[in-house]
Amino acid sequence: MEWYIKVLENYAVFEGRARRMEYWMFVLVNVFITIGISILQGLLGLGEIIGSLYGLAIFIPALAVTMRRLHDSGRSGWWVLLYLIPILGALVLLLFMCFEGDHGSNDYGPDPISR
Repeated sequence: MEWYIKVLENYAVFEGRARRMEYWMFVLVNVFITIGISILQGLLGLGEIIGSLYGLAIFIPALAVTMRRLHDSGRSGWWVLLYLIPILGALVLLLFMCFEGDHGSNDYGPDPISR
């Protein structure tokens, strides 16, 4: 949960780098929260209001951590636009997110582990 909170604290920080653990723990907690909201909406018959509000609230932090993760692997944050290509773009970005980042400094800042 601390990784999720860390991403929310840096919700609009698009520069710097994010390690795999930070990114994937954020994604995991986000999936669990989304599942919980879906169950709650189904039980209470609220429609998609809560889920839509949560998705809107989490959009910028998710975009920021994705861009920082791309920076960690030495790629520009503009690679996030691959999401606009159906299926193939998401698969390519999934691969980028799985690979280990650069060790040491790169064009996007110092190694997050060594700070």
